[in-house]
Amino acid sequence: MMRPVLVSVALLAMAAMAEAQWLHYPTPNLPRNVSGEPDLSAPAPRTTDGHPDFSGIWQLDPACPPEGCVQYVTDYVAAREFRNFGARLPGGLPYQPWAAELVKKRMADVGKDDPVAACRPGGALRIFTFPPPRKIVQLPGLVVILSERDVTFRQIFTDGRPLPADPDPTWNGYSVGTWDGDELVVQTIGLRDDTWLDRNGSPATSAAKITQRFRRANLGKLEIDVTVDDPKAYTKPWTVTLTELLMPDTELLDYHCMDFAQ
Repeated sequence: MMRPVLVSVALLAMAAMAEAQWLHYPTPNLPRNVSGEPDLSAPAPRTTDGHPDFSGIWQLDPACPPEGCVQYVTDYVAAREFRNFGARLPGGLPYQPWAAELVKKRMADVGKDDPVAACRPGGALRIFTFPPPRKIVQLPGLVVILSERDVTFRQIFTDGRPLPADPDPTWNGYSVGTWDGDELVVQTIGLRDDTWLDRNGSPATSAAKITQRFRRANLGKLEIDVTVDDPKAYTKPWTVTLTELLMPDTELLDYHCMDFAQ
């Protein structure tokens, strides 16, 4: 698996820094075949408490349609969910009428009001669909997701705390996780009313309740069922499954947005 070379104003200096950033350093403790390549079909690793370990660097599986994949900037290949979170959902996302009209306008405007276009955080779900990878760090009582895009993060607390009763809306909301067998079930509330779920501008509101079920099928594959229940924006709850692929023997880059409008 090759890592693309970023070409953007913010990243012109990276070529000289590649060796210092350990881009090709072997990931320790990975099962490998006789040629030394990671055995991505090996069983999923487990933590000392017996739960599957989701730690690693992950990139959303592009699974390109027949017409090909979309390029992000000039290098990364974007999966369909980057542009349309419901791209694989039969019938598409079940928008409320106002939300459907809003998405049409945002698409016609080519995403000019997208928060990420102004270097704001992508939010709790887009952290999994942006083409640049994300790193999951699984700790006792806490799962941390580090996004290469804009050097941002998301926290999922697994220490038994409840969700806040009256959350102050934020970009990532508030997330807690519990185990259901080998699946980590994450509940998220407290998103901002101006949340975008994808590049098309599919909205989420402060009424949204998001459930994610994480499961690691094997060493190289992480599946995440995402259920969004937001009666303000959608006529019914809907579920999409994201497939993340492990990126072994590499590390995150220091990639940040530059808002040229400011």
